[in-house]
Amino acid sequence: MRCFVLGNGKSRLAIQPPDLKAYGKIYGCNALYREFDPDFLIAVDPKMVMELNSVGYQHQHSVWTNGNARYKAFRGFNYFIPSLGWSSGPTALDMASRSGVDEIYILGFDYEGENGKLNNVYANTKNYKLSSDVATYYGNWMRQTEKVIRDNKHIKYYRLVGDKYFDTNWHFSNFKNLNYTEFKQISKTWPKN
Repeated sequence: MRCFVLGNGKSRLAIQPPDLKAYGKIYGCNALYREFDPDFLIAVDPKMVMELNSVGYQHQHSVWTNGNARYKAFRGFNYFIPSLGWSSGPTALDMASRSGVDEIYILGFDYEGENGKLNNVYANTKNYKLSSDVATYYGNWMRQTEKVIRDNKHIKYYRLVGDKYFDTNWHFSNFKNLNYTEFKQISKTWPKN
């Protein structure tokens, strides 16, 4: 059984989230909800939680976040107890890893910016930096992701990458980078749910 964890790096744009829906659960992050409803939306950034609450998204969908005193009056959210205190992408990966799947496909975990600038699908939109802004430091995201992969040796992790990608230099027997051609070949073999 497989699932997909969607970060919001630009490499994710090569694959349309609805095309994955028939092959496994989808764990998405932050503003993905603006264009697609994943099975589980993870948003730990307070600005995104406030945005989600303002539109009431959590009342019709499964939204997960960390507890925060600012959210006391909010209804409909699911809270991580205890909170990992991590970023949304690695938190989503950890949640997916606890779901009983055998393999997880990671999309949009680009880590590094483009030429030092922000690399995010939602750059220049509400609650996101401008595309001309300096990229956010990615070291914490990498360490958090690496911990999940290292701690779950029974799960195979595949990170989808483009032709130009940031190499994590991870050498785990349960982790592999896939290019788009390899991903498409593998996905042809999947039975639909």
